[in-house]
Amino acid sequence: MKLPHRRPLPCLSRIVVTIGFAIALTAPTPSNAAEIKILTTRAMNHVLTELAAAFQRTSEHKITVILAVPNEIVRRVVNGESVDAVMSGSAAVDDLVKQGKIASGDRLIVARVGIGVAVRTGAPKPDISSVEAFKRTLLAAKSIVYTDPATGGASGIHFAKVLDRLGIAKEIKAKSILNAQAATKPSAKFVARGEAELGIQLISEIVAVPGAELLGPLPAELQAMNVILAGIVTTAREPDAARALFRFLASPAAAAVIKAAGMEPGGS
Repeated sequence: MKLPHRRPLPCLSRIVVTIGFAIALTAPTPSNAAEIKILTTRAMNHVLTELAAAFQRTSEHKITVILAVPNEIVRRVVNGESVDAVMSGSAAVDDLVKQGKIASGDRLIVARVGIGVAVRTGAPKPDISSVEAFKRTLLAAKSIVYTDPATGGASGIHFAKVLDRLGIAKEIKAKSILNAQAATKPSAKFVARGEAELGIQLISEIVAVPGAELLGPLPAELQAMNVILAGIVTTAREPDAARALFRFLASPAAAAVIKAAGMEPGGS
């Protein structure tokens, strides 16, 4: 799949207001409002935040978002944390299915998202349009931040493989910041604050950070599309409400917000 390069993204808030009003005119109002607790990686945080008000208007259900890295999500669910649903890359959700913590029939492909490069807003925009250009840009950068692969973050794991493939892992390691707090502090924030020149992260996580902007996706030959899955935990207190949220996330209305966040909707 070819990702757009430096294409401006529409304003999410305007989209949400429009779709929320349209859906509210036609959707029934249930009498059993619930709080849905979602343990999620940052990849879906901005989308869930933008859609929360529209979903609550149409269903009266409230969304509570709890951020964590993939490995921590698995650990917390296995240890019995009280949540209704999880949203993460396919590896984490599939692991929970194997462990019997999520029923295989209660999974949903929410979105697919590629990995991008973040620069500080207003900073020079180096060339990353080809593999060789990207390699030169990495070598020329004074500092680079990306998710610590040890957290299970898909972008960090893949970028480490890219560095090996390009044969520059040693050079980049010497000037890299491994972000072990990606759930609460996205790598693009390091860039926005001037703590790193380049940030490598999922595109949906970059576009949500003020002060940073998406330089573009990784070159197609180096790109990896990450599947974001949602799953309902077998011990969920509000499984029906969680299923209502999943249906909403699969709707055309939600698809507009997912696309605006630099992702492809799950059904695409």
